Amino acid sequence: MVNELLVLMVSWLAANAQRLIITVGVLVGLIVAKQVVNRWRRDREMSSRLALSISGLLAFLLAAGLFSLVAIWGLTDALYNAYAGVDLRTQAANIVLSFAIIGATYALSDFIGHVIKDLAKEQQAISEHEREILHRVVQVTIYTFGLLVVVGLFTDNIGNLLVGAGFLGIVVGMAARQTLGAVLAGFVLMFSKPFEVGDWVVIDDDEGTVTEITIVNTRIQSFDGEYVVVPNDLITSESVINRTRRGRLRVEVEVGVDYRADPDEASEIAVEAVSELENLLEVPSPQAVTKAFGDSAVILGIRGWIDNPSSRKRWQAHTRMVAAIKRAFAEADIKIPYPQQELSGRAETGGFRLADGATEPPHRDDKPLGSDGDSRPPTANGGSSRVTNTEPTDKPDND
Repeated sequence: MVNELLVLMVSWLAANAQRLIITVGVLVGLIVAKQVVNRWRRDREMSSRLALSISGLLAFLLAAGLFSLVAIWGLTDALYNAYAGVDLRTQAANIVLSFAIIGATYALSDFIGHVIKDLAKEQQAISEHEREILHRVVQVTIYTFGLLVVVGLFTDNIGNLLVGAGFLGIVVGMAARQTLGAVLAGFVLMFSKPFEVGDWVVIDDDEGTVTEITIVNTRIQSFDGEYVVVPNDLITSESVINRTRRGRLRVEVEVGVDYRADPDEASEIAVEAVSELENLLEVPSPQAVTKAFGDSAVILGIRGWIDNPSSRKRWQAHTRMVAAIKRAFAEADIKIPYPQQELSGRAETGGFRLADGATEPPHRDDKPLGSDGDSRPPTANGGSSRVTNTEPTDKPDND
């Protein structure tokens, strides 16, 4: 059975080899034409009319390629017979109009995409993410409207079709409510704009640079080189920290000084040391605050600001601040103490004491309390007392 199928397949391929080659050539030609035109568009600035003309030409080439494939495979008679009972003479106009509507829909969506792109270049308030989402929404709307118009040409009862489509939409919405939630959250992010591509953000436990924002999720590259994909619905339900939005970021270094040192003098020396660093802003100027009494030192917080913040710039500033403060304190002989503990003693005021004039009982080699034969109960000061046998011994009978 398998051999017969293989023989039939080989014979069919041999008989239709020429058609297959032509089909592959037509499909490759359409794909190459599309790619060449798209690359030519990206490399050049063109007017809206020229973009519309090119889109119409692409639509015409696509329709011509499909018709040529139907003719190559000899499906024109089959197509005619399939619609023989439909009275093609009366429907010919609708068929031609349908193809015209499909081509016009494609050309119009492409044209509007270029208009939106031009507006986004002129208006700095529209980001690349917003432009892409707006283009897709308009594209889906135009295609949906064109499809409804085409369907309306061949049927008069389009109301039932819309009801069925609505019911299908409800079923799909219930089955994919999580995905739809992410899509709706994507629109919320588009209008609220809590961050943009290139911003340094912290979302829940994820921190990094935003590399891409889509309608469903947001992609972040962490500082460890990890590629993190965060769903948009999670972003709208969590707090978002954007460390790039204001254009500057505060960097703080905590340092402890000895209790014998003057904290005001130490603060002035530390601020003067970090003020000479090039990567810190002059306005706002560096400052120092006394934060707490530590176990071994008074804790100072030395603060400075950097512009155009990034993780690399923050850690560079932090490293240089630590080095500058350490060097300045060493020159001023201000001690940065190690963790230390202070021990103090006091006179014992309680416990067991001997009365004046009393003498300690003689020592005996008795066993400790708790062992067999122990006769030394503990005393209040942690020692032990010795117990002697005070009972009289039996005297011998004189009788």
